[in-house]
Amino acid sequence: MPDVDLEAHVTFTPVFTLPVDIETSKPRSLQNENLKAVEMTPYEPTSPPSSSMTDTTSHHEFPEGGFKAYLTVFGAFLALFSSFGHISSFGTYQAWYSGHQLHHFPPSTISWIGSLQLWVFFVSGFPTGWLFDKFGPIWLMLAGTIIYIFSIMMTSLSSQLYEFVLTQGILFGLGVGLLFYPSLASTATYFKKYRATALGIVAAGSSIGGVVYPIMLQRLFVSVGFGWGVRISGLVSAVCCVMATLCVRNHSSTKRTDCCISLKTFSDTKYILLAIGSCLVALGLFIPFMYIVEYAQHLSISSQKAFYVLAVLNAGGVFGRIAPAYLSDSLGRFNLLTPSAFFSGLSCLVFWIFTRNLTGLMVFAAVYGFFSGAFISVMTPCVAQISDISQIGIRMGVLYSVISFPSLGGGPAAGALLARGHGSFDGMIFFSGSTVVAGSLFIFLSKLSIDPRLFARV
Repeated sequence: MPDVDLEAHVTFTPVFTLPVDIETSKPRSLQNENLKAVEMTPYEPTSPPSSSMTDTTSHHEFPEGGFKAYLTVFGAFLALFSSFGHISSFGTYQAWYSGHQLHHFPPSTISWIGSLQLWVFFVSGFPTGWLFDKFGPIWLMLAGTIIYIFSIMMTSLSSQLYEFVLTQGILFGLGVGLLFYPSLASTATYFKKYRATALGIVAAGSSIGGVVYPIMLQRLFVSVGFGWGVRISGLVSAVCCVMATLCVRNHSSTKRTDCCISLKTFSDTKYILLAIGSCLVALGLFIPFMYIVEYAQHLSISSQKAFYVLAVLNAGGVFGRIAPAYLSDSLGRFNLLTPSAFFSGLSCLVFWIFTRNLTGLMVFAAVYGFFSGAFISVMTPCVAQISDISQIGIRMGVLYSVISFPSLGGGPAAGALLARGHGSFDGMIFFSGSTVVAGSLFIFLSKLSIDPRLFARV
């Protein structure tokens, strides 16, 4: 009988141990063509699984739903509504400070408060991610709630620049970080197939908060004053944070015992390219959130309507965080992340820079809010997609810590360009748009490093 590679065609399940001919190294029963003792199954070729949409979490079971999963999504939604939604409203504070407590400081100096918020929030991601992987979300979110509410109350009593820097810049950013990262990471442990959709719903909380807080703060500042306006917003935030802490739970039972991120992370090309691209995007992405109210006032739009522009920008983010996240679960997460960043930057370069009236500014705010919201929403599922379940928290935290530094410099750099332009916003807008577009190119390279096929589902 000629030599045949039987393993390529059949799968053998032996019923008993077959005697082997030492010289031929083949079972004698096969030499005699006696296959009665062997169960044969037809070979069915299967294509190798694509790594582009496969998480490295094969040993973890994802419930893809259930009461605890949906309760965690609800709690995480509340956490982001009250924390990152408040950060997204800093443009309201920036405009108020410029005309009241800090009117003798230039915008570039005042923007350091918002930039410090973002920097502390982002840089806290690394230790928060490691602590989450080791201990879970409960104690982190409890500490975050206490720090966050304390910072808001202290902000209501502040009047000097250094006081705002300490309370609203450093303490506020730390509290938000301790609420933000455990909420997202916990949600990711319940979902794999629908992870981007779940995280998109959670991230929509920040956009809805970004709609509610500017309107609420502006009206409270006018009706009851700055101090009580901030305190009332703090009480609303406290209720949301307490409910979030009670609802959010981590599904994974895997706990880290070491204190370091795996060295493989720093040799992971797709992760490194994603980090570089995210840094460039972060350099310019938050500039419209900080300066669009001032830009509206620059166009002689009334202060009340100017605050609504920021609300529209965040309202666009509600749809941007949900719809693209839902589509990314079927079309590919990196396939949505790249164009989201690209069109965010492009809208600044071809739209915002030429806007000269309220209608055009409202349209730009909605468009930019949609694409920037999509980027923020889909970035976290992309990190989870290329990470092991036991390192989702820390790898997410490392990425956010890295992008904290460009986030810190973006606002003051924009303010310096504004001052150098003697009131012209063109240089600031070009800087914002060009850095975001450049970042999208590196994210595209990260996608290609996962799967070089241009239209692959990644």
